[in-house]
Amino acid sequence: MSAHVSPKSVYYSIFGALMALTALTVFAAYINLGNLNAPVALGIATFKATLVVLFFMHLRYSSRLTKLTLVTSLFFLLILLAETMMDYASRGMMPLLPPMG
Repeated sequence: MSAHVSPKSVYYSIFGALMALTALTVFAAYINLGNLNAPVALGIATFKATLVVLFFMHLRYSSRLTKLTLVTSLFFLLILLAETMMDYASRGMMPLLPPMG
């Protein structure tokens, strides 16, 4: 367990930032950004998740091994997502062999 104790003002500030980012997400949902709707929403969600992990889950004050574990797991998550997207993108391609029958 982390020995670091943050003052309540830090938690209130982070909570306020999360609420403001939630309002920004809702506001952005009503604006037609075309193909940028999903990336904007995902960018805001990523920033919110980073705040939660750093402050509410105390990663900011954790050991280097815990931080390395997070970075490694995110790296492998990106590999998994990249492979999934490659499979999804190749679904419409022509088959290599003609169909049997």
